[in-house]
Amino acid sequence: MDLFLFSVDPQWGGEVVAAGAAGIIVDWERRGKERRQLGEGTQISTDTPEDLTRMRSATDGRLICRLNGYGPWTAEEVEDAVARGADELLLPMVRTAESVDRTLDMVAGRCGLGVLIETQDAVDAAAAIASRPLSRVYIGLNDLRIDRRSDQLFRPLVDGTADAVRATVSQPFGVGGLTLPGGGFPVPSEVLAAELVRLRTDFTFLRRSFIADMQGRDPEVEVPRLLGYLDDVRRADPAVAEANRQRLLAVTRPAVAAPVGAGSPA
Repeated sequence: MDLFLFSVDPQWGGEVVAAGAAGIIVDWERRGKERRQLGEGTQISTDTPEDLTRMRSATDGRLICRLNGYGPWTAEEVEDAVARGADELLLPMVRTAESVDRTLDMVAGRCGLGVLIETQDAVDAAAAIASRPLSRVYIGLNDLRIDRRSDQLFRPLVDGTADAVRATVSQPFGVGGLTLPGGGFPVPSEVLAAELVRLRTDFTFLRRSFIADMQGRDPEVEVPRLLGYLDDVRRADPAVAEANRQRLLAVTRPAVAAPVGAGSPA
C-alpha cells in the first residue's frame, strides 16, 4: 500500500519518503473550506506555491498537489502546479464528471489527475467519474460526512458506500488515513488497517495523527514498521480479519441501526 505524507517540511518529508513512503502531498485547498468545515475542528492548509517548489527539490518521490475544488481559478492553479513540477494533481470536492473532464483538458496529459470522492453527488456519479483516465480515486471521509450532514466519520466504510465506489474503480484506490500501529482514535489503527486491506486499498494518507505520533521517532524505523504491519494484516488469519471488522461495526453501530436505501446512503 502506498503511503503519501502531507508535508511542506523538506527535510522531514524527504526523510519519510527515503524511509519508504511513496510521496508527498502539498495542499492548496482552502477556498470555501473554512465556511464548509466551520466548527468541525478540521485542518485547513496554508500551503503555498513556493512550498510545492521546495518539496520538488527535496524529494524524488511522487509529488502531488491538491488543488482547490473546481472553479474559474482551476486553469491557473493547474498551470502553476505543473510548472512547479507536480507529478500529479488532486481535484477535491468533485460533484460531476463534467468538471473532471474540463480539468483533464486543462492538464492535457502533462501530469496525472486524481479525484476525491467526498460529496454525495460524486458517490452517485462514481462510475462515470471513474471511467475517466484518472491517476487515482480517493474517498474523503471527513468532507463526505459533512456533505451528508452526518456525525459518523467512518459510516461509509460500513454502510456499503466504500464498497460500491471501490467496485467502480480500476485506478489506484484510496480511503481513510493511517498512523503508527498502536495509535488511532476512535478507530484503532489495526482496525482501520484491516478495513483498508479488505477494500483492496492501493494507497492512503499520512496526516495529522501520523505526524503527532511520529514526534521523537525515527522515520527509518517507523515507516518500514508501518509497511511491514500492513503486510502482516494482509496475511492475517480470516478470523482475525473478521474480528477487526466486527470492532469497526461496533464503533459505528449507532449510525447504521436504520437501513440505508440502496444507492442513496445518507
